[in-house]
Amino acid sequence: MAKALTPKGVEAAKPDPERRYEVPDPALSGLYLVVQPSGVKSWALRYRFAKKTSKLTLGRWPLMGLAEARAAATEALEQIERGKDPAIEKKATKAARLEAQLSDRDKVKTLVGQYDRRHLSTLKSGTTIRRELDRFVVAGWGDRDIHDITRRDVIDLLDGIADSGRVVTANRVRAYLSKFLNWCIERDILTSSPAAGVKPAAKETSRDRVLSDDEIRWFWQACEAEGYPWGPMAKLLLLTGQRLNEVAQMNDGEIHRGLWQLQATRTKNGRPHDVPLPKAAIQVLKGIDRLSDREGNVRFIFTTTGTSAVQGFFKARATLAAAMERIATEERGRATAIPRWTFHDLRRTAATGMARLGIAVRVTEAVLNHVSGTGAGIVAVYQRHDYADEKRKALNAWAGYVQRLVSAEGSNVAEFSRARK
Repeated sequence: MAKALTPKGVEAAKPDPERRYEVPDPALSGLYLVVQPSGVKSWALRYRFAKKTSKLTLGRWPLMGLAEARAAATEALEQIERGKDPAIEKKATKAARLEAQLSDRDKVKTLVGQYDRRHLSTLKSGTTIRRELDRFVVAGWGDRDIHDITRRDVIDLLDGIADSGRVVTANRVRAYLSKFLNWCIERDILTSSPAAGVKPAAKETSRDRVLSDDEIRWFWQACEAEGYPWGPMAKLLLLTGQRLNEVAQMNDGEIHRGLWQLQATRTKNGRPHDVPLPKAAIQVLKGIDRLSDREGNVRFIFTTTGTSAVQGFFKARATLAAAMERIATEERGRATAIPRWTFHDLRRTAATGMARLGIAVRVTEAVLNHVSGTGAGIVAVYQRHDYADEKRKALNAWAGYVQRLVSAEGSNVAEFSRARK
């Protein structure tokens, strides 16, 4: 009786330069080691199905060892016993896998990922654009083939965003989506863009919303009730007047002795920016327990995962706005509706508040890191003074006024003129 194959015997099998040959495995009828003249070795199973002889290639040695080959051959023989031809089953599985791969290749979520890696990752605004594409486009169309997206789909998507009260967001998504689809045309994925000719969801109007003194008080109380992360983050938006993403992505490495130092890569205009933190802002930061990632590193001050900064700003704002209305209604003893506000309106509220406190426009612009208005043009080129002392006094004055509003608890507060420093 022939001895069963062994791993050493398989390894020792030498190629015949003149011909291909097969070595049967006596331990399992039908299993063969196939040795090519080139030295390549593979496993095959010979069997009979429906009165016909067939051959099934199992895999290549050494990726598939002897034990794995025997297991694969045994599974194939069991399929035959159940009335299935393993060769046909293998072809069907391979075809299904190939079809799935081809299908996934043109899915919207796959292409957005490629767009991010090949293009968005090179842009300063790439993170924001990817977040908005994920939030609306991938969330709605992620598993759809991009060739199935129609102009009507684009219009419905944008209308849905606009109808929820986010007209500006709808217009931004339209711009981001159009560029993504044009990229797909450049990559020979699409021949035309379904967003071509789609107009903005609505005409944008310049916002001038500023929170009133009562609204500031209600806002602060809502932040207290909300807690971490949105409560403290929203407080800092109001106290510092900085941009939403700048505050949301704040980390302890940027703060040095009460000075928040933003690198050029962290600001919208690409210019480094120092923000003197008023005492009220420092107290907010001191009250936050830091959340670390799995390696024990604290990457962001405002995070729910430890690895990424907070997201979901629309929902967070809505939660705070609803809390403000409840607080206002309870204080006044009657239903109180508060006009819609956005997180960016907090920045405008801070700027307007500093102006009312008598802070010079140029100082306010320095606080906001604006390069327009009085800080643009020749002034921006030749005026290197960063107004450090003036910015600190301005933010201290504004934070002091907010604190007096908060402590007033519904009573009349001092006039702005009294709050001037």
